[in-house]
Amino acid sequence: MIETLRVGLQGRAYDVLIGPGLIDAAAAHIKPLLKRPVAAIVMDDTVSGLHSPRLIGALEAAGVTAHAIVIRPGEETKSWAGLEDVCERLLALGLERGDLVIAFGGGVVGDLAGFAAAIYKRGIDFVQIPTTLLSQVDSSVGGKTAIDSPHGKNLIGAFHQPRLVLADLGMLDTLPAREMVCGYAEVIKYGLLGDAAFFDWLEADGPEVVARAPEALARAVGRSIAMKAEIVALDEKEAGPRALLNLGHTFGHALESETGFGEALKHGEAVGIGCAMAFRFSAALGLCPGQDAVRAERAIAAAGLPTRLADLSAHPFKADALIAHMAQDKKAEGGALTFILARRIGEAFVAKSVDPAPLRDFLIAEGALA
Repeated sequence: MIETLRVGLQGRAYDVLIGPGLIDAAAAHIKPLLKRPVAAIVMDDTVSGLHSPRLIGALEAAGVTAHAIVIRPGEETKSWAGLEDVCERLLALGLERGDLVIAFGGGVVGDLAGFAAAIYKRGIDFVQIPTTLLSQVDSSVGGKTAIDSPHGKNLIGAFHQPRLVLADLGMLDTLPAREMVCGYAEVIKYGLLGDAAFFDWLEADGPEVVARAPEALARAVGRSIAMKAEIVALDEKEAGPRALLNLGHTFGHALESETGFGEALKHGEAVGIGCAMAFRFSAALGLCPGQDAVRAERAIAAAGLPTRLADLSAHPFKADALIAHMAQDKKAEGGALTFILARRIGEAFVAKSVDPAPLRDFLIAEGALA
């Protein structure tokens, strides 16, 4: 069964299709978007080896010329050098404005290919075909595209909405267990920020999602995407409620920056610990019941995600260094720190001008070095 959700942006609305077998049917959905039958598929080595014959075969069987642009896997590729490489290869292929870029992979590929599409010849259409749980429920929907900088994560980028998103649940069959857990962090984030009933269900049945039980997985992906689509339609460029989707990210991005955006701490793991820290910080400030912070931490930990700095004991963190990274956060205004905090499970809010003094005390209490 295929579920279709609409991202209702005026003049730029698009569908998100969710279900198994979408790769084999990709041409039927993509070909109507093309002015001429030409597309470039950006993917990493892993996805290329596992899935590219099916996608390329489906497109070429429908008369679409599909050019493969294969990049190295990993967050390190989301860089100026990686962006230049993709853009130059698109130019070498002679792609025209009416052609299409297909981002076929996880969040790194989606962010990089989407940003390249946003700036290539001042903008070219693209389609997201996310192959990880994290990218299906989060980064493939909403039009955020970016590369990283030594100053922080996703600081160089553009809002560029896809024309279509194909979330093929069958792609998750080959996903490593660690990547499933990383994606689950974004799923539980939705319950924590705005749907207490969804969180209650995940608290009970979350292991079924991580274990890829078909019905549980479809429900988790569908509800997550529906929530994101609704928020994006209300606030495309994060001027208001879309900022809530960054629950856990201010803490998480700072930890990622300190660990070098590598394998030591993946983005989903950083979101997991970041959400737990956001709830504990909210409780420490007297904004959120302590029991809600405990429930959030237990549910995150039950999936195998880190929830405390001690879980990352291989890397010592300094409170001031983490705060310096937080000051670079895209939500910061006038040099003041902005966080997504919680009043309770299912009710997050944007907290502006957060005082760095209690934040520093909190980080030290969490185990960061003074």
